[in-house]
Amino acid sequence: MSAFVDVYNVTLNYEDKSRGVLALRETSLKVQRGEFAAVVGPSGCGKSSLLKLVTGLVSPNSGEIVVFGDKVRGPVKIAGMAFQNPNLLPWRSVIDNVLLPLEIVEPHRRRFRQNKAGFRAEAAALLASVGLDGFGERYPWELSGGMQQRVSLCRALIHQPALLMLDEPFASLDTFTREELWCVLRDLWQRIGFTVILVTHDQQEATFLADTIHVMCARPGRIALSRLVDLPRPRDLDICFDPRFVKIVHELRTKIAEMRRA
Repeated sequence: MSAFVDVYNVTLNYEDKSRGVLALRETSLKVQRGEFAAVVGPSGCGKSSLLKLVTGLVSPNSGEIVVFGDKVRGPVKIAGMAFQNPNLLPWRSVIDNVLLPLEIVEPHRRRFRQNKAGFRAEAAALLASVGLDGFGERYPWELSGGMQQRVSLCRALIHQPALLMLDEPFASLDTFTREELWCVLRDLWQRIGFTVILVTHDQQEATFLADTIHVMCARPGRIALSRLVDLPRPRDLDICFDPRFVKIVHELRTKIAEMRRA
């Protein structure tokens, strides 16, 4: 079975005026359709660069990236993205922030113009599904950080992407809010069935959410270990105390510590 996302032997070198920075070297990664994959590793190992490559925001110096059977040569339109900072536009209401990708990206822009009322209803339903029913006409500055991140997730999903790319989306939140949003993301993924690649520094987050966890070594980055998370689904937060869960987290921390020393 061919992978939904196939990163094959990719090398990425960032050039600046003084010297080059080798971010990734001969990196390979496969993610199957509908899979929830997580990428962890020491700071600066190239995790975010890997996301940029898969979404076509940067191009590799060598190697190949294929998403849904097509070689990546530019921005991937079937992908949605969310980041550590929600990056909501303060002068737009919550629902208008969610709808923004439909207004500016083709072919969604054409469809949005033809059926604005229908898409507003879809956005309202999506907000309700993450616990923000009735908040559509509020503004970002009226929301907590956790609520803003829920809006960011809705914005990333409004165009029904087949692939969701997440770059440390919960890192700036307190523990309680972060765990609450793990469950929100879990439920969205199980209900809709999109493919996910999550970059995170949090080994517990990766273990709770992912089917497979990929550990990257220090720069220049490559996948040093791929660990199947053989824990039953659906998972609730109590599983974080399960000895099997704790064992996986310990394995990941040990491997990342090795990567830092290498």
